[in-house]
Amino acid sequence: MSLLWRVFAANIAVVVVAFAVLAWAPVTVHRVARPHELVILSVGLVVMLAADLVLLRRAFGPLRGLAAVMSAVDPGQPGLRAEPSRRAGREVVALADALNAMLDRLEEERRESSRRILAAQEGERSRIARELHDEVGQMLTAVALQAERAAGGASRQEEALNEIAHTVIRSIEDLHRIGRELRPEALDDLGLVSALIALCSRVEQQGAVSVRRDLDWRLPRLSAEAELVIYRVAQEALTNVLRHADASEVIVTLTGADGWVILVVRDDGHGLPDARREGGLAGMRERALLIGAELQVHRGVDGGTEIVLSVPVGGEPG
Repeated sequence: MSLLWRVFAANIAVVVVAFAVLAWAPVTVHRVARPHELVILSVGLVVMLAADLVLLRRAFGPLRGLAAVMSAVDPGQPGLRAEPSRRAGREVVALADALNAMLDRLEEERRESSRRILAAQEGERSRIARELHDEVGQMLTAVALQAERAAGGASRQEEALNEIAHTVIRSIEDLHRIGRELRPEALDDLGLVSALIALCSRVEQQGAVSVRRDLDWRLPRLSAEAELVIYRVAQEALTNVLRHADASEVIVTLTGADGWVILVVRDDGHGLPDARREGGLAGMRERALLIGAELQVHRGVDGGTEIVLSVPVGGEPG
């Protein structure tokens, strides 16, 4: 039965009983009630209200149980579901079904997000391990070989020592590069705009792509998390341009207006592959969600890809 009709039936029962008592009870009430008649009417009114309260409390019991389940939901302990009793109304059953469906979606999304985060962490660790092994490890091996050669003969000792010094310097530069990719030092030391300038310069030096930048120095105050998300999204977008877009020019703009800070990365390439669009952009969207930002991906007017990150000032959801 619908909750509406349950409440209506409870009120009908109380009114019918009160009507029967008034109709057949051997009690007479004068036009101007006397004191003992007022006492009898007051007692009847209290009894009628108490009966109505008991019936309504019973009718709304399943709704209170559903509210208790909703307040007991803990994301850290999944599995809790609402189970309305048979006497619950249709509205309560519908609310319970909607709550259970929402909990199913939330738990599935939480599991999927955890899997993506774990995969991203493992991928980053694998990349760092590979670069340390392939680049720094090989250079240090070369240093060891050059040192052995220098120790074996005095004729080429100066040349070998120069090679060792050069190799060590390259190893240090590689270590600094890997460290910058893990945590951008310029972001901590110089601020967001300077870090983006350094990033654009490094990207322009790495590949055959021209990087134009239009960065507003008068940005609203942002949280450290928001600045890091903006930097990482720009870094991922520029990396995608280098690896997949086959572009000749990319434009990076950062502006602040109307309570938002907006980052736009636009290239003139042929767009991202579908696999990369699904995989690489997922990480950007997750970063944007962490600070309540919005990430949009468009096809450029003249081809290519345009990535727009809109961050609310303060890094809080709007």
